[in-house]
Amino acid sequence: MARQPGGNDIARLRLRAQHIVSATGSSPVDAVSHMLAMQGQDLPGTLWAIGLRSHATESQVRDAFDSGDLVRSWPMRGTLHALTPHDLRLLLPLSRDRVVSSLAARHRELGIDSNDVAVAEHAAEQALSEAGALSRKDLLAAFERAGQSTAGQRGTHLLFLLAHAGLVCLGPFRGKEQLFVLFERWGPADAPLPDREEALARVALRYFQSHGPATVEDLAWWTKLTLTDARWGTAAVRERLAVFSIGGRKYFASPDTADPSPRAPGARSVVTLPGFDEFILGYTDRSAALAAEHSSLIVPGNNGVFKPTVVIGGRVVGTWTRLDRPRTVEVSAHLFRRLTDAEEHSLARAFDAYVEFRGRPVTLAVSAHPLVTTDTVFAG
Repeated sequence: MARQPGGNDIARLRLRAQHIVSATGSSPVDAVSHMLAMQGQDLPGTLWAIGLRSHATESQVRDAFDSGDLVRSWPMRGTLHALTPHDLRLLLPLSRDRVVSSLAARHRELGIDSNDVAVAEHAAEQALSEAGALSRKDLLAAFERAGQSTAGQRGTHLLFLLAHAGLVCLGPFRGKEQLFVLFERWGPADAPLPDREEALARVALRYFQSHGPATVEDLAWWTKLTLTDARWGTAAVRERLAVFSIGGRKYFASPDTADPSPRAPGARSVVTLPGFDEFILGYTDRSAALAAEHSSLIVPGNNGVFKPTVVIGGRVVGTWTRLDRPRTVEVSAHLFRRLTDAEEHSLARAFDAYVEFRGRPVTLAVSAHPLVTTDTVFAG
């Protein structure tokens, strides 16, 4: 009989559930669909997060957006995510009212009312019907021509409201920029949507299958659902999930990824994650992967900007940065501790995967993180 997972197993089991260490060479669309939705604030990082989980190249991931198989939008929490058009339709109605209501005070400050949104809606429909796809700058210019100021954050909030209403989303690329399109034209419905109760059950099942081990509180936070809805959806699919308790908290996961055996994938894995990755941001409590003393090194000044990370055996052991040159990419890894020879070799292999993804030479420099270096922690 397999032993029950413990606290030290949570992070590496999540690596497997998220297909970070068990990617099967699936397509970018399959990888994103498995995750239901993936953090999408940083576009280059989003592309790598998808490539890492699918073994696809950057070009192949971009092609999935250019074809309309993937989009980016704000399905929940007021946060950009990458997902399929079908899953965007599934998620939007579940928390839309709560998210928009939570911003009511800010919209009053910005002078945005229902009439302003209607004017922006008409302007977007007209401009995108004519052009097909527009940059953020050009779409905001259409708002201005319609008499809607976009100064400060007003334009950003108008775009968010139109996306949350299901009118627009981010679709194809023009160079390095992703363009806005009319959602219903770009990604037409391919199947009828379930009723709310069935939708809650589907979302709960897919979240725990792709993010487990996780708690009901994680599900509620991730989706911006009420705890009541999160509990209802979880109860509806509980028999299809592995359930276990750690530290007095109940965790749910796919039975396929709940084996904590040391031989299972993830125990000694070395991976290089982008900033804002679901492995770090997909949960209310990040302590399973990130030591408290290193939190400020991942989000300097608690400014909400998450750095790319080096993860060994499910634990964050450093950060990394990239600098795109005309013909190469310069990568620097900044570590919190000294690596073993085997870990150093695995880290180089992990960046080899990034070389394949980018399709161009990558130079790697490894050093101790300047804020944690000591003679005893990182000697020699």
